[in-house]
Amino acid sequence: MTKTAIRLLTLAMYATAMVAMPMVNSAKAAGGDTPSPPADSSKDKKKKNDKSSSIDDPKFLEGYRAAYTTIYDRHDYASAIAQLKALGRDDVADVANLIGYSYRKLGDYKVSQAYYERALQADPNHVRTWQYYGLWQLEQGNRESAQYHLGRIKQICGTDCAEYKSLAMALDQPAGTGLVY
Repeated sequence: MTKTAIRLLTLAMYATAMVAMPMVNSAKAAGGDTPSPPADSSKDKKKKNDKSSSIDDPKFLEGYRAAYTTIYDRHDYASAIAQLKALGRDDVADVANLIGYSYRKLGDYKVSQAYYERALQADPNHVRTWQYYGLWQLEQGNRESAQYHLGRIKQICGTDCAEYKSLAMALDQPAGTGLVY
């Protein structure tokens, strides 16, 4: 190969890596390995729904982080669902959202939708759920609904947050491209 061909190939590989990098980062940025506190964490509600594990409980956090790793590092969605359900806290938006995400990745859209809605019931401003549910909408061909989800994200965190950028980038793709997010 000539030096010019090598340089062009190197430049093409670099450009491809730079284009792919935001997609990789947006998936990771969309969910943290530590769940956020519920939107309404009043003590009265806690007493009413007295669960054995609190999101501050080290055992719960360890289980959540293990499931998070199972999803994002190993892509073993079925195992992650079992791990998340074993926590007994699908009333926590982060937990319900990851269960929904895992079902979506397995292709079970009806169950996925139920968990996304459960997450939004737990926290109507849970930006990661709006993002993932928006991607779900796109996979279903519901671009208008995905656009609505993008608007909700904008209301919650503006246009500079990773969740907004990720869903906006997905919406910029041509309809019918068959992309799975």
